[in-house]
Amino acid sequence: MKIVQITYCTQCNWLLRANWYAAELLQTFADEVDGVTLSPGKGGIFRIDVTNDDGYHGVWNRKRDGGFPEITELKRRVRDLIAPDKSLGHADRVAGKTE
Repeated sequence: MKIVQITYCTQCNWLLRANWYAAELLQTFADEVDGVTLSPGKGGIFRIDVTNDDGYHGVWNRKRDGGFPEITELKRRVRDLIAPDKSLGHADRVAGKTE
């Protein structure tokens, strides 16, 4: 099973942000993930983790990684764990490089 878990701080009112990330990931990885869960937390937490056949992986941690991820970076990190061969189209292009 491939599950993405988004843990967000209820004290910081980050539910809408968590929901937006969840919707983007579900749209992009509809055929690759078995679900995206939202888990309330406290104390400024905002984490995105993936559980797959290899175990549990920390994808993004607001405190460790400094703020919130750009959606293209988040999709790349999730893709690398759950569907490494999947093309993300424009999100795979290197910044500043044109084809």
